[in-house]
Amino acid sequence: MTLISTMAIGASSCTEIDKVKIARSGSQASVSGPDSWFSGNVRIDAPFQATEPARVGGATVTFEPQARTAWHTHPLGQTLIVTQGRGWIQEWGKAVREINAGDIIWIPEGVKHWHGATAETGMTHIAIAESLNGSAVEWLEKVDDKQYKGEC
Repeated sequence: MTLISTMAIGASSCTEIDKVKIARSGSQASVSGPDSWFSGNVRIDAPFQATEPARVGGATVTFEPQARTAWHTHPLGQTLIVTQGRGWIQEWGKAVREINAGDIIWIPEGVKHWHGATAETGMTHIAIAESLNGSAVEWLEKVDDKQYKGEC
């Protein structure tokens, strides 16, 4: 008999309080993305923030077609993992680039950028960033329609 076969899932003889925390799927209500941070219809699900000394946080963010973030930067960078659909990302002064389900995007610290859905297709990503001095993002001006369409 192996150790694994003798363990009962969910059973424990330990009396310590669990250190590992599980946020159950659906245990947090979805919220609309704030108008000051986003243009269009954006839904934020399952936001998470580690407790100190850890400093990582994030959320799953869903953008309806044409929805996008405002321009912003991250003091320690940001990772995006596209889980559904097709989107766009743009670094300040560069061309708009397409991102697709399965893509993993790294935005270095201090790089001014925006990301969101394409004009015709929604997009969902998991966004992960670390906080520095209590802040993971600096929100800037909105992305105007010309910038969004890649005309600037």
